[in-house]
Amino acid sequence: MIKRLLKSVRDFKKEALLTPFFVVLEVVMEVVIPAVMALLIDRGIDAQNMGEIWKYGIILIICAMLALVFGAAAGTYAARASTGFARNLRHDMYYAVQDFSFSNIDKFSTGSIVTRLTTDVTNVQNSFQMCTRIAVRCPVMLVFALVMAFQINSQLALIFLCVLPVLAIGLGLLMKSVAPVFERVFKTYDRMNTVVQENVRGIRVVKAYVREDHETEKFKGVSGLLYRQFSKAQKTMAGVMPLMQFCMYACMLLISWFGARLIVNGTMTTGELTSLFSYAMQILMSLMMVAMVFVMITMSKASAERIVELLEEKSDLHNPENPVTEVKSGDIDFEDVNFSYKGDPNKLALRDVDLHIKAGQTIGILGGTGSAKSTLVQLIPRLYDVTTGSVKVGGVDVRDYDIEALREQVAMVLQKNVLFSGTIKENLRWGNEHASDAELERVCRLAQADEFIEQMPDKYDTYIEQGGTNVSGGQKQRLCIARALLKKPKVLILDDSTSAVDTKTDALIRKAFAEEIPDTTKLIIAQRISSVQDADQIVILDGGAIQAVGTHDELLASNTIYQEIYNQQMKKGGEE
Repeated sequence: MIKRLLKSVRDFKKEALLTPFFVVLEVVMEVVIPAVMALLIDRGIDAQNMGEIWKYGIILIICAMLALVFGAAAGTYAARASTGFARNLRHDMYYAVQDFSFSNIDKFSTGSIVTRLTTDVTNVQNSFQMCTRIAVRCPVMLVFALVMAFQINSQLALIFLCVLPVLAIGLGLLMKSVAPVFERVFKTYDRMNTVVQENVRGIRVVKAYVREDHETEKFKGVSGLLYRQFSKAQKTMAGVMPLMQFCMYACMLLISWFGARLIVNGTMTTGELTSLFSYAMQILMSLMMVAMVFVMITMSKASAERIVELLEEKSDLHNPENPVTEVKSGDIDFEDVNFSYKGDPNKLALRDVDLHIKAGQTIGILGGTGSAKSTLVQLIPRLYDVTTGSVKVGGVDVRDYDIEALREQVAMVLQKNVLFSGTIKENLRWGNEHASDAELERVCRLAQADEFIEQMPDKYDTYIEQGGTNVSGGQKQRLCIARALLKKPKVLILDDSTSAVDTKTDALIRKAFAEEIPDTTKLIIAQRISSVQDADQIVILDGGAIQAVGTHDELLASNTIYQEIYNQQMKKGGEE
């Protein structure tokens, strides 16, 4: 885990290495200061020698200034290294998510990914900074101060060695009890983020159904759980400070008691006792900071595991060694295709699919909810891989293509239309970032989007709010269709993408497709028969299997499912 995380240090290795170097120099100066102070007291003040006072006073000032400089350098490099490490870590995680296939994305909730990119990275960043600075400073300070203490008086220095096991055992027990609590805390963070995102994204629905109180109670519940879990962890960690204070005061009392007797007996000087007090504080403060490091590491361990889990999640879709980079035509062939989202042959979403589509054809796809219509078309641009069988585009198995080249030629308007914050032009150019204004206007005319765009105050420069909240559902669908057309694909897939437009606009879109892009293979998933009745072939899906394939007239004459859908829609249309 640590090895994987450290890969993200990269271009900040120099800062990460310079931090402990300057920390060690700072510690050396701080350890030297009490020794010089003892000489100042014994040889200068007690001996009433101004020359020695000046001498050791100047040395003290130099040591203090050097400690300041080294400390500032250590702090600067530690800040650069930790923030750079966090930046690289976020980049690595974000890029990893971009490479995920749909099946990889299905494993993580949006709230969980957001928490890992924010809270978890911050915890690991703080831990990294403490490890490069405080975790180096504490043991070095402990060793150097102990060595100096033993040089002054080995008998009194043994007091520290007696205290260390007590602290180590106490800290170990605390860390062991609090680690599982922090693991639960970050899972609760995921839940809270999910609740907030759902509420903000669906705030209009919440208000329409007057469910504010329900959503408030839901947030209150998860927030309260987070409070209780964090409180439990913090209460446990609060035991660190009393333990440290007990050990510290016990050491000071014992050193004062035995040190005073040694001074009276003449075996120790006042300066040596003073410096011993300083070393006692340094040793005990080092131990206290070690406790803080342990707390931070315990908190960040759960975060680090979650980050590494995301980083090590590998996409199950890969390019072959010598990928095909050109899609020659829009022919599509499904050959004995079976598909399961979990790869389980006993839980198939699609079964025994054989379907052959010629380039330029328009194919309608109908079926009830859950009949795997979207699943079928998602195999064409290789958003998922088949479990068995093969899907071919242009006569080549989609697994043999370069994924990017394949998806450039297979444009898909997903069931959930998504627009991003930015202007209409910026959203459209997702299809082709180099498209001219004339090309934008052309595809918008094909998608019947030009009329409402021209009525907007800024036309194509109109700003789209996050999620496209300032345009209607039908407008959003037409913009997404125009965006897909801008790719000039050989295959165009519309996954129920005209459900929010009226039948007249739907007919105009289909008419434009037939006239303007006759060579593009078009697959249209629809709920309305009117949207697909002019198609070259209509595919009826039922329970993940193809139930029938034919033209409108053929299916109307022979297929009971098609007849039932047709009669229901015609009856409804007649009533209206």
